[in-house]
Amino acid sequence: MREWFADYLEACNRHDLDELRELIDPAVRRAHLPGGVEAWMSDLAELFSAFPDWRWKRIQLVVEEDRIAAHLRASGTHTDTRRHVNVAEFAFFRLAKGRVVEFTSSGDVLAQLSG
Repeated sequence: MREWFADYLEACNRHDLDELRELIDPAVRRAHLPGGVEAWMSDLAELFSAFPDWRWKRIQLVVEEDRIAAHLRASGTHTDTRRHVNVAEFAFFRLAKGRVVEFTSSGDVLAQLSG
């Protein structure tokens, strides 16, 4: 699971949506967000467009059975405003057969900037 997460985080930081799509179940459920891998990829594409230098850094990782809890530090510079954002994020994953089937996270940077 730790190796899986390292691969996932590396794909996130390369902004590799094709690789990420392979790590996420097509019918993934996301708390308070539209489900499905295509909705998730669309949200990430929007984030990466707004923050071309967006990166996550793992602070702490807890693995228990089929679940991962991650404390992350995310940062990037907004394309239009040039505002640098640096946020703490907590993400929770449930995996089945090597793919994320359930996900929730504390952060929605684009909503925070527009709110």
